[in-house]
Amino acid sequence: MSKEMQKNHKNAYLLLEDGTIFKGRSFGYQGDMVGEVVFNTAMIGYQEILTDPSYCGQIVTMTYPLIGNYGVNAKDAESVKPQVRGFVVREACARPSHYRSEKTIEHYLAQHGIPGIEGVDTRALTRRIRIAGTLRGAILVGSKQEPCWEGEAIATKPLGALMTLEEMKASLPVESYQKWQEQLAKLQQHQVAGPHLIETVTTPQSYVIPGESFRVAVIDLGIKENILRMLKALDLHLTVFPAHTTAEEIRAAKPQGIFLSNGPGNPKDAKATVQAIQEFLKPESAIPVFGICLGHQLISLAFGGDTYKMKFGHRGGNHPVQDLRTGRVYITSQNHGYTIIEDSLPADVAISHRNANDGTVEGLRHRTLPVYSVQFHPEAAPGPEDTAYLFDEFIEHMQTGTK
Repeated sequence: MSKEMQKNHKNAYLLLEDGTIFKGRSFGYQGDMVGEVVFNTAMIGYQEILTDPSYCGQIVTMTYPLIGNYGVNAKDAESVKPQVRGFVVREACARPSHYRSEKTIEHYLAQHGIPGIEGVDTRALTRRIRIAGTLRGAILVGSKQEPCWEGEAIATKPLGALMTLEEMKASLPVESYQKWQEQLAKLQQHQVAGPHLIETVTTPQSYVIPGESFRVAVIDLGIKENILRMLKALDLHLTVFPAHTTAEEIRAAKPQGIFLSNGPGNPKDAKATVQAIQEFLKPESAIPVFGICLGHQLISLAFGGDTYKMKFGHRGGNHPVQDLRTGRVYITSQNHGYTIIEDSLPADVAISHRNANDGTVEGLRHRTLPVYSVQFHPEAAPGPEDTAYLFDEFIEHMQTGTK
């Protein structure tokens, strides 16, 4: 960040629910925000990450140290606006260099009311999350007034300082310590999951994207724009439905296939979607069903399976996944905090893909019905595009009605 920009930015702090404080400098919107703190290991794609509806409710930490160096443009967004609640980086680039750049990441976040904090030791923060698991956190903007609310002992710490509230207690005025305690109590009560997340990002009403090929019902749980682009490229006639749509409403569109999108939060909060999908998994009424990310988890629940929250999830563009049918390993883009309990799946549901790092379930398919899903994002293409075949399989299932 330039010296001129530094003058206009205040001290900022990332306070975690365990009392840890990371000191940085504010950028973007100058305001406080509470959310679930997660990390993403991708080196590029920060605009896609910011606008991915699956990050709704979360404060995202980028592990790569320089973010914003190619700017922001209108075409790379995955939704109409940023969906994160906050953004944590080591360094925010103030002077991007790319022919498609339209604005800086600083201006983009400020325009949409998203607070950012830079100068944070993101390696230390990532290690803490990996050890403790995802944590609630709050981005808090310091004061330039004297005396500052955060206390001089904290305000004068160098950029990138790491401390705990307890170790700073003796150095803080009583009023400052009480304010920190109030912020800590507030964030500890913050609800990180719930049906409200999906309702925030789903379409408010159904709409049609015309095509000349098969009729597909798309259940929008927070769908990324690139998924719609790939489905449109297949010339499918898409009817996009809100997440809470009933089976009867879906059936009225006479779909030849159903697609379940990505989305935020706990899959068990999407009870209405699970109930609707179950109606299309019966042998007498089954049609091809394809799910990605949250859609994958909902299919497992619809089959009677179970899910659990991972310690810190999979978020990045370099996760190796093995296709168990061929043995081939793909490098995939991922963004999820929940996964399937393998032993909970019924015998007629087979595991099709597995994470090569931790062995978690990355894909499933029914043994007799044209139903399958993957946890990763085949549309994201973090370099290679070799998992796009999954969309072709969807077409094949609709052509044949069986595997």
